[in-house]
Amino acid sequence: MKISHEEFDQTSVISLKGEFVADQAEAFKRLVLERLSAQTRDIVLELSETEFIDSKGLESVLWLQEQCAERLGQVRVAAPHENVKKILELTRLAPRLDCHGDIESAVKSLR
Repeated sequence: MKISHEEFDQTSVISLKGEFVADQAEAFKRLVLERLSAQTRDIVLELSETEFIDSKGLESVLWLQEQCAERLGQVRVAAPHENVKKILELTRLAPRLDCHGDIESAVKSLR
């Protein structure tokens, strides 16, 4: 999995490409903590090129929500791949995540 990020004011957009599985959870958490320590409050998680997410990946997304909430921030999911949408629905996590069709609408929803 490839992880990258961009900054939009006080919002970080973290893009994941590939499968978000247990092996990548620690790298993801390190990046999140780095962004949060750099005064980022809100995070958009862009998942358009993430075709699969396992239980550890889902756990990491929920951990991300907790970390942002502790700092009075929020998380948005942008452009989730169809497979990821199905996984979120099957695990009943879809209602807990605020999903948007693209990065721009996700960032705008945080303002």
